[in-house]
Amino acid sequence: MEGSARDSVDALSSWLRCYRCWSQNLEVQVHYEGVLKVDADSGDAVEPVEEVQEAVVQCVDCLHDQPHLALAFYEENGRRVSRVEAVEDRWERMVVGTPWVASCTVTVEGDQIETCSGPEAADSLAFGAFGENGTREFFTHVRFHKHEGDNIVVHMLVELYARSIEEATDVLENAARGVLAITSLAEESRPPASTSGPGDPH
Repeated sequence: MEGSARDSVDALSSWLRCYRCWSQNLEVQVHYEGVLKVDADSGDAVEPVEEVQEAVVQCVDCLHDQPHLALAFYEENGRRVSRVEAVEDRWERMVVGTPWVASCTVTVEGDQIETCSGPEAADSLAFGAFGENGTREFFTHVRFHKHEGDNIVVHMLVELYARSIEEATDVLENAARGVLAITSLAEESRPPASTSGPGDPH
């Protein structure tokens, strides 16, 4: 991130915080699966043959995931270090913006929805409508869905963070994986700031 927000302490403090309550009390939950090659001489398990790692940054105070932050790995002085970085196309909008709630429908092809019944249905419908945004960044409440031929129309309430109504509309349109229709879009009050850290991101 050379030349980016990570380059100064002031800039770092502007995005290294919870986008909902502005707390800087964060933690990273890392889930790792790997297949390591065993060295026959030393018994060391080294040289990953295959590895999958997923990291989620979470606010300790309000327990919300932080999709504007990601964990990156670097080699520094011969050792592997990890560092939390801002996701460039999200952090400013989410930290500086306010919540917007949209009542909308997304019409998608039926094969984009894994399941539309049972305990996994809500996540499957939200993912089918908005992809990763629907399950990671947005707060989605699927009200109902209906089948129209080979298509599925997903009716939902969506909360997202943006700095203006135009930006909120753009974010929804860019995330939609089908035909989007917005019935209403209204700005909501920001949740109260945490008292555990600085309360103003500016």
